[in-house]
Amino acid sequence: MKKNILVGQSGGPTAVINASLYGVVTEGMNHLDEIEHVYGMVNGMEGFLKDDYMNLSEELTQKELELIKLTPAAYLGSCRYKLPKDLTAPSYPTVFRKLEALNIGYFFYIGGNDSMDTVSKLSRYGARIGSSIRFIGIPKTIDNDLMLTDHTPGFGSAARYVASTVREIALDASVYQQRAVTIVELMGRHAGWITASSVLARKYQGDNPLLIYLPETAFDFRSFAKDLSRALERQPNVVVCVSEGIADSSGRLICEYNDEARLDNFGHKMLTGCGKVLENFVHNHFGIKARSVELNVSQRCSALVSSAADIEEAALAGAFGVRAALSGASGQMVAFCRTCEEPYAMECSLVDVNQVCNREKPFPVQWIIENGTDISPDFLTYVLPLIQGEVKRPISQGLPVYAFRKP
Repeated sequence: MKKNILVGQSGGPTAVINASLYGVVTEGMNHLDEIEHVYGMVNGMEGFLKDDYMNLSEELTQKELELIKLTPAAYLGSCRYKLPKDLTAPSYPTVFRKLEALNIGYFFYIGGNDSMDTVSKLSRYGARIGSSIRFIGIPKTIDNDLMLTDHTPGFGSAARYVASTVREIALDASVYQQRAVTIVELMGRHAGWITASSVLARKYQGDNPLLIYLPETAFDFRSFAKDLSRALERQPNVVVCVSEGIADSSGRLICEYNDEARLDNFGHKMLTGCGKVLENFVHNHFGIKARSVELNVSQRCSALVSSAADIEEAALAGAFGVRAALSGASGQMVAFCRTCEEPYAMECSLVDVNQVCNREKPFPVQWIIENGTDISPDFLTYVLPLIQGEVKRPISQGLPVYAFRKP
């Protein structure tokens, strides 16, 4: 008897999350002997619990799917809904009744740590009640902080955007001879992968950004003042890149010095403002021009500079997940395994989703050098293959054409 697929997207979007959706849908439609329909949750689990879903295999043409593949953000919409820890909670029977009503045999959730938590809980509850539904996590996060995978879809494009934008900022900062400091605040609550990518912006050794600070090392204002003094001796215009989650040795976030931190629905601190704190510090301590730039959501939604490698790997992850589920896998996450450094090669594998969810992979401390102010060349070997390739996309009246759902 044929079964149906249900796929959803969750958490913060990326420039390539829809490529994974494309991979799930197209691969599902390649198995018409086993799959009847591919349904998509609108706004993830939160929407599904309200019976909000669409039939992707019937409502989308191949041309529309190809456009979705190149579209940033989450085509199906996202959510930050968290299932209860207690597997005896009434929400679980509700979810499974809805899954059974749609004849779902395969469930795919595209997301990061919290999304893998959803896959974990549903697969464990399913096993408890003897359900035959198979649950697979498809990785997604620009933060690159998922465990047991070489990297995550979305990170390569974010790294490329950060490197390109910081290079442009550095060029802009170099036009005047007066001493000035530009602070660039980048995403990264606990892991510094995105901020480390700013090292790619350098055009030559000793170029801006001269200082890079990650959350993996404690931030100290006195050390920062000394680092900046030395940098200003080298050149008048200094660009500093910092992760939003940098903290002092006591664990106090630098953004909290501004007393503007808030909590999101998961209890995570919504980090913003450390760049402004450092801007004020530089201005007051050195008496020179200082400004801060927060790239914010552009790091995850700017598709024009997304890497072709990232898009193709994201689609590959979705397709591999479908094949794995059809082969009997459940309670797993698709992972990337780097099989060769030069030339770069990778392959997909499966890892236990319970070993991924609610954990974070930090930036390797051995790649943090110069007393926590710079990044080792070893990181370049790791990251350069992930930002390669240009994407040919449809353009209309000078603007990119993206797919979208009408309300």
